[in-house]
Amino acid sequence: MQVQAGAPLIPSSSTNDITTSQATSRRPLFVALAAVAVPVYIADQLTKAWASANLEPDQPRDLLGSVLRLNLTHNSGAAFSIATGATWVLTLIASAVVLFILFTARRLGSRVWAIALGLLLGGALGNLTDRMFRPPAPGRGEVVDFLQLPNFPIFNIGDSAIVTAACLIALLAFRGISVDGTRVPDHIPRHQSTKGQSPEQEQPPQHSAGTTQDA
Repeated sequence: MQVQAGAPLIPSSSTNDITTSQATSRRPLFVALAAVAVPVYIADQLTKAWASANLEPDQPRDLLGSVLRLNLTHNSGAAFSIATGATWVLTLIASAVVLFILFTARRLGSRVWAIALGLLLGGALGNLTDRMFRPPAPGRGEVVDFLQLPNFPIFNIGDSAIVTAACLIALLAFRGISVDGTRVPDHIPRHQSTKGQSPEQEQPPQHSAGTTQDA
């Protein structure tokens, strides 16, 4: 086996410094993700516990007139009462979503992505908790919904966090911003893409004058 001349066999300290600095720079983003996910999860569970203790099914109460009502219902389907009757499948999907978020969070490089993933994680965990621990059975529990808008399915705090996260993720995708904070080249403005070019790259090629040969 031949080793290229000048190639170090042991990684230099600068490489280790770069890795350490990247982990340190992501730490505030992890904190931001948790700072969003934990309050969303707690608010979701506390409001569901209150609704279950103080509301009766199919007996709505006006909260903001007819604009927002409290109407208790138990949902065996997905968010906004979609796909009822597929509780086990939805439980598996919710578990996969939580694992995917935790895996993706290792690449965080954007504060907005941290907020979006925090909203998604808090909402998904809130509804997953219902499915795992509420009647009729573990893994087939019904999600508590109690917020009702006119001409809109009944939902909960976790559902609203999930929808908000989906809107943020769609906006980030539209702007071409990846989870690690980098921007897709097609979405980089032209005046920004030329900033990193050297003066020699920006100047048009120059043609040299023709040379003559000696007779």
